[in-house]
Amino acid sequence: MSTPKAPTKKSPMLIVITALMLFSMFFGAGNLIFPPMLGAQAGENFLPAILGFLGTGVLLPVLAVIAIALSGNNVRDLARRGGWLFGLVFPVLAYLSIGAFYALPRTGAVSYSTAIQPVLGTEGILASGIFNLIFFGIAFALAYNPNSIVNNLGKFLTPVLLVLLVLLVVLAMINFDGVPGSPDAKYTEAPFPTGLVEGYLTMDSIAALAFGIIVISALRYKGMPEGKPLVRGTIAAGLVAGALLAVIYVGLGFIGQYIPDPGQYEDGAGLLADAALLIMGTPGQLVFGLIVLLACLTTAVGLIASTSEFFETLLPGIQYKVWAVIFSLMSFALATLGLDTVLAIAAPVIGFLYPSAITLIFITLIQPLFRGRVRFHWTYRVAIWVAVAWAALMTFNSLGWGTSAIEPLIAWSPMHSVEMGWVLPTLIGLVIGLVIDIVRPAPGAEQTPDAAVREPQEQVEA
Repeated sequence: MSTPKAPTKKSPMLIVITALMLFSMFFGAGNLIFPPMLGAQAGENFLPAILGFLGTGVLLPVLAVIAIALSGNNVRDLARRGGWLFGLVFPVLAYLSIGAFYALPRTGAVSYSTAIQPVLGTEGILASGIFNLIFFGIAFALAYNPNSIVNNLGKFLTPVLLVLLVLLVVLAMINFDGVPGSPDAKYTEAPFPTGLVEGYLTMDSIAALAFGIIVISALRYKGMPEGKPLVRGTIAAGLVAGALLAVIYVGLGFIGQYIPDPGQYEDGAGLLADAALLIMGTPGQLVFGLIVLLACLTTAVGLIASTSEFFETLLPGIQYKVWAVIFSLMSFALATLGLDTVLAIAAPVIGFLYPSAITLIFITLIQPLFRGRVRFHWTYRVAIWVAVAWAALMTFNSLGWGTSAIEPLIAWSPMHSVEMGWVLPTLIGLVIGLVIDIVRPAPGAEQTPDAAVREPQEQVEA
């Protein structure tokens, strides 16, 4: 990267612009289409359902950014607290799942199928290839210099995206006067836990661990002083971005609730496309297409930048710009050829990663509460590896591998039916690890991972 600028006095505006950048990186295709479908399916149970969605779709990503801010380092340094093996494997799987093997090519594929194909009526691999070549070419150009991402996204693309989103939501509130229908079965029995699981699908909790370091680097490059101002600035940017996400999610959910005959829709993309058409006619389709393109493009830029920076750190012999080229080309190829196979592989990987990611974030946030009196060594390791083991069992069970043996082992845990049975066993593991750390502290065992967090924590506590 280039040499950081001199310390800036325009920190409030800088934080706002950085928050807009972070919002745009979070807000991709899934973030656009999941909330309206939740609104349509939850019906009268929209409130508990959207609160659950906000828990995993907004609160967890913000907490992840805060965890990165407190650590002062990247996700790899954070993950090393679970041991050297977890510290290597988890970040690689996380970056690949949100990068070139899933989320990144999905931005191009969804843009083409949702924004271009319905309007132009184009089909076939040639049309898809031409579009994705242009799409990822633009994304690569915007991500080529990581120091320009704040300006490219925060100052220019994100304000346009927000204006279009607000326009769509406001016009829907004025024009739609439907009545929320009866909730679908899953939202009748457990609307809040179901909303939690739906929030997983945005993948933002994992992405936040990657985006957090981009926020820190951007603020540092723009002149934000090191130490406490940098930590607070990162946290503030995360909170502002989270607030924007929450407002937009609720507005999109409202559209799904009140659009005429919401039960006819099979996905959120079709619902929003019809909403735009009903509100504004043919120009509405163009507006919706532009929203999809901007949402996917800004996310693609963030994913290219974050994955390239991570792998440059992991393998310093290959420069950031080379990684950016590699991931852009891989995403172009996968998006052009189709994502069915990739999705089949990626979905279990994502489900496997989430429990350990949430556990890592949670323990990182509670550690400062002990103010250095207890060194978290076994607390991290026991809790994280319980989460990993339970998530592995859940993944094998969902794939039908050894279900007859696995199901009796994990079915007893509360919330097993909504894919959150890992929570109680992990909490038990956390308590056991904490007790071990209190009774039998391991001198020096936390020295390497704590080195990344000691200074920022002391600055925050000061």
